Amino acid sequence: MMNRDEVKVLLHHREPYLMVDRVDALTPESVTGVKVHRGDEAHLVGHFPGAPVVPGAMLQELCTQSAGVLITKYHSPEKNYDSERTKGHALGVLSKVDYAKYLGVVKVDREVFAVVDLIEQLGPLFKFKARVLQDGRLKAKLMFSLMNLSDDHLIEDNQV
Repeated sequence: MMNRDEVKVLLHHREPYLMVDRVDALTPESVTGVKVHRGDEAHLVGHFPGAPVVPGAMLQELCTQSAGVLITKYHSPEKNYDSERTKGHALGVLSKVDYAKYLGVVKVDREVFAVVDLIEQLGPLFKFKARVLQDGRLKAKLMFSLMNLSDDHLIEDNQV
């Protein structure tokens, strides 16, 4: 198990956008990230007033960040990667969403589990499939790709 502070070592995301509260399982091929939405987060305040529902985009982000933990832990070009100190790499950047099917409403104040499996790696490109569960029920199925890049891609001027 990995707590939020340990997750922050592996991910560049920070509050309020850090979606992974903890990691319950982690291998080179699989990760289970967990989030509990409190209901006061910016993305929930207006979605929907009086009956907050976690947006599908935030479920995708929970899966993406969970996969990012796996990539950073086991597939980083830098040994002992630390998001505060290691420079030169942007790990786990979302490059493609192949499939996203939302099957049920995800509520606040209950654990949401992102069970993410690495299905293919081609150099710096990683393809994942994910299931989102709450209360033992399947809430979403996703397939997406992340890639490792130089962090120059995050700071250079990308004007069209």
